[in-house]
Amino acid sequence: MQIAKGTVVSINYTLTDDANNVIDSSAGGEPLAYIHGADNIIPGLEKALAGKTAGDRLEVSVAPQEAYGLRDEALAQVIPRDRFESAQDIEIGMQFQTPTSDGVSVVTVTGVDNENVTVDANHPLAGMTLHFSVEVVAVRSATSEELDHGHVHGPGGHHH
Repeated sequence: MQIAKGTVVSINYTLTDDANNVIDSSAGGEPLAYIHGADNIIPGLEKALAGKTAGDRLEVSVAPQEAYGLRDEALAQVIPRDRFESAQDIEIGMQFQTPTSDGVSVVTVTGVDNENVTVDANHPLAGMTLHFSVEVVAVRSATSEELDHGHVHGPGGHHH
């Protein structure tokens, strides 16, 4: 079966950056399962997988515009340290959820000094070209329940 809208696709993958550092990988775990065409994965990878079948292997480089977008420097801001409940424990790399007009956003601490904390609401992979090494493990039709819910049920997917 070919990968198309409404199919459940299981892939093994390794994601690296331009310096070939591994960012994420399914190695040693379950394959990633997603519904093709349901915005479960980044657009550039989804486009590259369309039409492939189980057993296919591919190397895909995805530009930021087809991944997590370009960095928006306006999303980085300096906040007085005393606005944080546990100000003494804040370290670079920590992530916090913060309410926004669009719901909840995740910010990452990118800088800390005695008075201020710099946070960045850009996705950590924004602005990066992403390199995927992918093996298509399986392709099947999604169930009507999976299509209704917008995600895969069972191995590699969501569990209710």
